[in-house]
Amino acid sequence: MQKIFLLFASLSGAFGVILGAMGSHWLKEKVNYLELNSFETGVRYQFIHVFALLTVALLMEKIDSKLLIYSGWMFIVGTMLFSGSLYGLSIKSILTINYTSFLGPITPAGGLILIIGWIMLFFSILFEYKDL
Repeated sequence: MQKIFLLFASLSGAFGVILGAMGSHWLKEKVNYLELNSFETGVRYQFIHVFALLTVALLMEKIDSKLLIYSGWMFIVGTMLFSGSLYGLSIKSILTINYTSFLGPITPAGGLILIIGWIMLFFSILFEYKDL
């Protein structure tokens, strides 16, 4: 599981750089300010959760906890839903896609999953980390 989290974090970081560059160099000329701002929010949250997932993977050396593993999965799923839906909503005008209304509710659902991941990380450290 640790290797999966490390691999996902490294790929997510690479894609975060790619998407960030795409947003600042190419996308800014193609979408309005609000869409670009949403795209940048997606990139920012993706990067934050790269480091959260790396933290989970490294803590797995010290904590043997299913809650910690669930936290890592929440970060993966939440990032894909939250950031992914923001990316989709941001570029819908470029792709001229009209059926993106389902993406709106996915963003807060992804955010809630990220919050759950942070809470799970908190409790796994509180109850399972023995060096504290």
